[in-house]
Amino acid sequence: MAATEGNVPDTPVEDDRVPTVIADGVHIVYRVYGARSRGSGAAALRRILRGERTPRVQEVHAVKGVSFVAYRGEAIGLIGSNGSGKSTLLRAIAGLIPPERGRVYTGGQPSLLGVNAALMNDLTGERNVVLGGLAMGMTREQVKERYQEIVDFSGLNDRGQDFLAMPMRTYSSGMQARLRFSIAAVKDHDVLMIDEALATGDKMFRKRSEARIREMRSEAGTVFLVSHSNKSIRDTCERVLWLEKGELLMDGPTEEVLAAYEEHANNASGIARPRPRVRKKNHQTVQ
Repeated sequence: MAATEGNVPDTPVEDDRVPTVIADGVHIVYRVYGARSRGSGAAALRRILRGERTPRVQEVHAVKGVSFVAYRGEAIGLIGSNGSGKSTLLRAIAGLIPPERGRVYTGGQPSLLGVNAALMNDLTGERNVVLGGLAMGMTREQVKERYQEIVDFSGLNDRGQDFLAMPMRTYSSGMQARLRFSIAAVKDHDVLMIDEALATGDKMFRKRSEARIREMRSEAGTVFLVSHSNKSIRDTCERVLWLEKGELLMDGPTEEVLAAYEEHANNASGIARPRPRVRKKNHQTVQ
């Protein structure tokens, strides 16, 4: 296949694994308009009173030159402190944010867990299951066939009350996240990206979610999981990308990367940030 933006190019690999996502020197820059520098409040007030317009633009370099190759059948964890660029990177893979520099190539259709943009708080859970399924690309017939599976997976009908007949605005944030994950998980994905979905719900639901992720891997898909729970990462992923301040610091086996990350977190107050070191033996990096 020719190398075109949005598709996986013909890239030589060391074995027979099939690449599904290639990030090649990806930079993501946000531009915030109307930002003001610290200490300029009085000056800004004077400009407002005078009717002056002095817009400022502040650039936030959220992702800095990230490169990696993801393969079919992998579950890859993304870790890092808040603001490290994990969610931004997922949105770039999903095609929601264009890179400032570099490119993202994907094989198949990447799906970012977040049918919440299509769900509506004033509609019942039942109607949102249908709406979310359609938003994920299923036909009405497919939604009808899988409706009960979605409901059973969510566990919302196991609580002694008919929550599915109630407006979604009456749900807790955890219940809403459970419903979103349940809708997304029932569909087979080429590339599925999950952002903190396993942080909600009880232990039984997390176990079901982790089991479903393993099933999706066995069905030849690729799963990315962003989580601040190292246990969830250990339970579901065999490979981890560690991002910090927008840079890819490590890319390797789960235990190796988590050990370095945990050591860094435990000593963050007294040790300088480690130099970027990306494993290339098992996971090829695009140069």
